[in-house]
Amino acid sequence: MSELTTIARPYAKAAFELAVEQGTIESWNDMLFFAGHVARDKQVSSALSGLSTATEQAELFIKVCAEQLNEQGQNLVKVMAENGRLVALSAVAELFANLKADYDKEIEVDVISATPLAASQQETLVAALEKRFARKVKLNCSEDATVVGGLIIKAGDAVIDGSLRGKLNRLATTLQS
Repeated sequence: MSELTTIARPYAKAAFELAVEQGTIESWNDMLFFAGHVARDKQVSSALSGLSTATEQAELFIKVCAEQLNEQGQNLVKVMAENGRLVALSAVAELFANLKADYDKEIEVDVISATPLAASQQETLVAALEKRFARKVKLNCSEDATVVGGLIIKAGDAVIDGSLRGKLNRLATTLQS
């Protein structure tokens, strides 16, 4: 995946800069989200690999996406096909979404708890996380009985393990050293 990310980064950055310049970030995000799903489809990828020229690949991809791609989106697909990079289109969509979240100062946070969090607990947690990360927080809550007690919070690369299991593991490590 890291190779695809490396390939996709310049395309995502160029598309994002164009979207910011034109004030069309949301429409570009929607368009790339759709195109990324189309690119991941097994039938589409096998059909694209069966075509010999970049022009044929681009035309097929644009035909599948139909009105979901505007003229600039179609141009992106054509350029990526010419460079043999259509396989990286889903990574472009993901990187674009990350750039959009940074631009909007938003962060998606996964919270894992042993039991469902009440609405008031979620509100308190969102307020604390917004203060800590200085960003608007979108909370994704899930339950996992193995957590036992407390929470595991994942925000980007940051992991806050406040679970009982995590605390016991840290205590065991401290006692062993």
